[in-house]
Parts: sequence; C-alpha cells; structure tokens
Amino acid sequence: MTAAKLLAAVIDAKTPLDGMTDQEHGHPQYRALEPRDRALVRAILVTALRYRGTIAALLAKRLEKPLPANATALSHILHVAATQILFLDVPDSAAVDLAVTHAKGDPRTVRFSGLVNGVLRSLARAKAEELAPALDRMRDAPDWFAARLREAYGKDKAEAILAIHRSEAPVDFSVKSGAAGWAEKLGGIVLPTGSVRVEKLSAGVTELPGFTEGAWWVQDAAAALPARLLGDIKGKRVADLCAAPGGKTAQLILSGAEVTAVDTSRNRLKRLAANLERLGLQAETVVSDILAYEPKELFDAVLLDAPCSSTGTVRRHPDVPWIKTPEDIVKLAAVQRKLLDRSIDLVRPGGTIVFSNCSLDPAEGEVLAAAFQADHAGHIEPMPFSTDEVPGAEAFLTGQGWLRTTPAGLALDRPELSGLDGFFAARFRRR
Repeated sequence: MTAAKLLAAVIDAKTPLDGMTDQEHGHPQYRALEPRDRALVRAILVTALRYRGTIAALLAKRLEKPLPANATALSHILHVAATQILFLDVPDSAAVDLAVTHAKGDPRTVRFSGLVNGVLRSLARAKAEELAPALDRMRDAPDWFAARLREAYGKDKAEAILAIHRSEAPVDFSVKSGAAGWAEKLGGIVLPTGSVRVEKLSAGVTELPGFTEGAWWVQDAAAALPARLLGDIKGKRVADLCAAPGGKTAQLILSGAEVTAVDTSRNRLKRLAANLERLGLQAETVVSDILAYEPKELFDAVLLDAPCSSTGTVRRHPDVPWIKTPEDIVKLAAVQRKLLDRSIDLVRPGGTIVFSNCSLDPAEGEVLAAAFQADHAGHIEPMPFSTDEVPGAEAFLTGQGWLRTTPAGLALDRPELSGLDGFFAARFRRR
C-alpha cells in the first residue's frame, strides 16, 4: 500500500522520490515501516520507475481495453505488484494477494479486485516467456525524454543511454590520497579518471572503512571532473557557487585553494559544513542568493555547478524523467543563464569561470554555453579544456573544448560497473 501511494506521488504529483524515502524526513507512511520493509518499498519504487514502459506494456497486453484515465490508483496497484512479479525476489502469490487485498480496501478500486487478480496471475504465468522480448522491444522512458535524447545524441547513442538507465549505478568515491589502497579496502577499482568505483556496497556508507576518519567522500566520477578544470588554484581565492553538499568544495580545498562555499539554503550549507568537518577540511560558508551576492573582494576563480534538470543522474534517480518536463528544462536553463551572467561580476579580470551541471540536455549545456560566449564576447573569452587536463576523460572533450559525459560513456567489463553521470562543463576567462 505504501509503495503504491508513493508511486502515485511521483507519477501524478511529480514529487521527488528521494525526499519521500528520506529516513528522517520522508513520507510518514514510509518512516513508519520497519527498516526491512523500507528497503523493500524503496526497491519496488526504483525498479517500477526504471522499467515503467516495459511493465505498462505487459499489463496492457492483459487488459481488454485501456484503463480509464481516472483509474490512476488501480494503475499504481498493478505496477507495484507487476514490479515484484517481474523483477524482485518476491513470491508471485504474495505479490498477487497483497495487490488484491489493497484493491479491495480502497473504495476507488474495490470493484476491480477481480481484474487485479486475473491480470497479475496471467502475468506471473507468462513472465518467463514474455519479459525478455518486452525488454528488447520497449524503451523505459517517457516519450519526451527519449525524443530529446535522440535529437541531441542520435539514435544509437540515445539507445545506449536508455539501456544503461535500467542498470543500478555503481558507487564512486573521491579519495584524499591512495586511490589504489582504498579501492582494495572498499572492494572496488580505480577508474581511469582517478575515482574509486564499487559496484555494490557491502554495508551502509557510514559503516565503510575510512568514513569516520574522513578518508573519502561519495561523488560520481563525472561530478568529480569540473573542479579539476579550474587549473592550478593553489593559494587562490575560489568561490564554489551552489556548493552543497560539498564534494566539489572538498576537491577545491585539497587543491590548495582558499574556498568560499555559497548556497541559498542554510540547511544545505549545514550539511556541507558537517561533511567538511568529517573530512577535516575548512571553508568559508555564505548563505546567499548568488544573484544578490556581493563579495568583499573579487575571486580568482569561480565554479558554478548550477541547479538543473538532473537528467544526467537517471541511473541514480529514475524518477527524474517522470517528474520533469520539457518546460522545466527551459525554465532551469534560464536560471542557469542568469547565474552564469552573474558569475562574470564575481571574478577579477583574468579570472576563471567553470560552468557545469548534471543535465544531458544541450539546452542546459552546449546551447547555453555557446549563447553565453557570444553574448559576452567583449567580457569573456573561451578557455577550451585540453586533453592533458583530463587524464582518463579525454574521450569526453568536444570539438569546442567543452566536457560532455553521458551514462553510455566509460564502458567497462559489464553494464553494472560501467558509465557515469551525464555532465557538461565549459570554461571561460574574464577579460
């Protein structure tokens, strides 16, 4: 029942999944569950979103006619049960019985309890025969999202991105030093970019070796690249704008910079400060709207990792394509442009600006950077990245000298160990 309720919140109300499944501040029904049941609900939701298209197709095959448009509660009950039957280690009979009980207990669905029983039992009988062909045929993404990927990357690369979105993302760590040693201790590998990657954690993050002593922090390999692209910042004053939760701030500090971390959220900056304290690092923190931020002295460099649609993080957050829209991308790109315009005023002449975000959409990356560069030709100049600046990530440089990663990049032995978040980065110098 809880899983269906939260799935409805994602699909119908466009509510982010992470907030509802937060252990301390999540949805009351979720927090009321025992830890084991919380884990099951989370697994159901993530999987239901990751394979939503395939599940919908296999359910539709068993319906004489499509469900009424207002039968959303029934649809969510069916999707939750089908997820368990098709993808999770839950007995088919238990998944069916729970769904029927749920349907009978909801006035909106009580008259459909027989349909729920029949559809799910049919699905359970046919899954061995029908699941693999359905996975080959279906693309588990909203039409708008798949279409934008094809437009941006071409059919083949878009298909590769959508395919790897079905795989749970590995966990990457940025380490202070000794990457090879920590890879061995954590049971992972060292990536060509220098991050440590673990396919699946053996324990919670806080229980892993090195956590208490602050030897590392969790940070996707792609997210670790932009902070390296400011060049030699030792002894320089650097502003990390939109800084929380602080992974990039930590990188800048370890590179020898005097860092000011700026964010609009006081609570997010508290989290950043706690993370830096664990790591034994220090930075000035400023709660401010960047558009209104007036530093006492201009910075030598600025890193703007701007708020975005997060479409590059779908492997970690499979709700993103279902809660975001093309209109959201347009609005967020406009916000990013304002922040990027403002960043010019925060650096001294000759200072460096690195703009980045975790969107796959060119409207928030390549298109925005090109327009910014053209509109401010008298105030900024491009600083293309060179291959020697991104060891292990040379393949991600574009013809313009920008950085563009996608989940289909960094192919390793198997999909579960491969890929990285979709990221864009560009660099400019203030004249």
